[in-house]
Amino acid sequence: MKHKYLEKILSLVLLAALMVTSVQPAYGTETTGKQVQILFTHDLHSHLDPFDVDGEEAGGFARLKAIIDEKTKGAEEAGIPTFLLDGGDFSMGTLYQTIFETEASELTLLGHMGFDATTFGNHEFDYRSIGVANMFHSAIQNGSADPELALPQFLISNIDWDKNQSEDNGLVKEALEDYGYQEYTIIEKNGIKVGIFGVLGQDAEDCAPESGIDFDPIVDSAKEMTAALKEEGAELIVCLSHSGLWEDEEKSEDEILAKEVPEIDLIISGHTHTKLEEPIVHGNTSIVACGEYGKYLGEADLEQGVDGRWTIVNYQLTPVTDEIREDPFIAEKVNEYKAMINAHYLEQFGYEYDTLLAVNPWEFTPFAEFGTELREDTLGSIIADSYIYAVKQAEGEDYERVAMAIAPNGTIRDTVPTGDVTVWDVFNISSLGIGPDRVVGYPLVSIYLTGAELKTVAEIDVSVSSLMSAAQLYPAGIRWEYNPHRLILNRVTDVKLVGDQGEDSELDDDQLYRVIGGLYSAQMLSSVEGMSYGILNVTPKDKDGNPIEDYEEHIVYDAKGNEVKEWYALASYMESFDKNEEGVSVISDRYAEPEGRKVSIDDDSLSAFFRAPNQIAKAIYGIIAAVVIVLILIVLLIVKLVKRIRKK
Repeated sequence: MKHKYLEKILSLVLLAALMVTSVQPAYGTETTGKQVQILFTHDLHSHLDPFDVDGEEAGGFARLKAIIDEKTKGAEEAGIPTFLLDGGDFSMGTLYQTIFETEASELTLLGHMGFDATTFGNHEFDYRSIGVANMFHSAIQNGSADPELALPQFLISNIDWDKNQSEDNGLVKEALEDYGYQEYTIIEKNGIKVGIFGVLGQDAEDCAPESGIDFDPIVDSAKEMTAALKEEGAELIVCLSHSGLWEDEEKSEDEILAKEVPEIDLIISGHTHTKLEEPIVHGNTSIVACGEYGKYLGEADLEQGVDGRWTIVNYQLTPVTDEIREDPFIAEKVNEYKAMINAHYLEQFGYEYDTLLAVNPWEFTPFAEFGTELREDTLGSIIADSYIYAVKQAEGEDYERVAMAIAPNGTIRDTVPTGDVTVWDVFNISSLGIGPDRVVGYPLVSIYLTGAELKTVAEIDVSVSSLMSAAQLYPAGIRWEYNPHRLILNRVTDVKLVGDQGEDSELDDDQLYRVIGGLYSAQMLSSVEGMSYGILNVTPKDKDGNPIEDYEEHIVYDAKGNEVKEWYALASYMESFDKNEEGVSVISDRYAEPEGRKVSIDDDSLSAFFRAPNQIAKAIYGIIAAVVIVLILIVLLIVKLVKRIRKK
């Protein structure tokens, strides 16, 4: 019995010891007691208003502000300072972008909401250098007119001002200097010095071909910034990186940044619209991301260890839902901006933002799922069809047949809602860019490609888009079949033109065919050769077969001399369908299901793999055959030598 009591006593002692050690900090986890709260956003894309997500309202700057205030107040009561940061692409994506230059609505509202700092995204350059310069000067005027408005610090560290001495470069530099931009800053709150700097990555730079600005590699700039910040006494270093995260870790720019510059404590990752449920951690560097459009407010609460490094002790993404009360001041400012949209922009098109264009009885792909896999999609089809319709309307009796229209995945920003479809909805679908007329919206352009190049365009869709989803193409006037089991760059098995009555016709490899697309899309087509390392070659031409040097000379204009905008093409097409009893256009049932514009032939047989190879495949097969022949000759030579040795 005594032994049993002794065992119980020893067990209790052991349990108590375990309980004591469990509440003691583990080795290396001692802290200085310093804590900060980082609240963050990125890729807001002019979504000032709430918007629909799967039938529920999400986002909106007024609700975002309410959450920010609540979290800031809670942290302050606990003696923890809050830093509010944005990772770029705060503009471009809704009709509010139409007053980007004149009102700087997005940047100004970031100031009213209390943001400490932001940086460039590639879409801030959508209206080119003059556009971003005008925006900064408008923001400056807003700050001068309102003494209570504290605009966020603008941080960008990797612009190479010396590489490009163009007029565009000078415009942006002057505007940034007038605004008071910095490469980095140190913000001190509650005695804690937080160093912050901003960078724009390589892919983002590639997505802004009209910026007129050159950027240095983000790793090089980050090393300089962290060294400077450490020297000036920054305790915590945060990078606002508009560079992005990718599935392939070796190509994921912000992961490379975290590995190469371990002095960074926190990277706020914009550009790829990534939503991280948990931070990505490399060494002592944490990467965070909260998704696009202000659907979530990101929060990273950090605590400093005795080694001086910071660890995230609480990470959460707070959904911005309709259950959250709106901040009345921000809501009022948003409504003021909305009224400006009609007067300053839509009036010239004969629309208001809530003009009803059509009723949609069909389920189009939700935007979150759009373009995630290679296939025909009715959303892409209706956009491409609208381009041909708009050209017919613009040219009237002078209309020249369009063989193909293309709408790339990367330029489509939203989907067609079920039910009422308004001007607001349609603009959001094709909201990008500006034309040489300085009117918001990319214009349509007319180019010519040979039949062989149209086949190459199909191959770009089925081969390149598997590597880069933004390159997926949605066609009108043409269809293609492909076999995903075939060699990459040789997957297209058939390409046909489609007539007005749905009839197929063969392509002539040497004939020129008219192609319609957006200005940005046409410019990107000419870069395919570089992206494919010279394997795929598409050279946009004029109707006489001369290579195009300036795409703006090939813009489609209406009878009044106005550029035909992508979004307006879709809006006018929406109004063209048969009307219901109320006189409202109803979207045609041809968009209820795919029509066979892109057809996958699932055949993994050996004969299908080798059937009808294109020139690329023939070259590859030739190389493989040559290698095999060389190997056979080597084997035969070895066999012959072995036989000679044995005879001896």
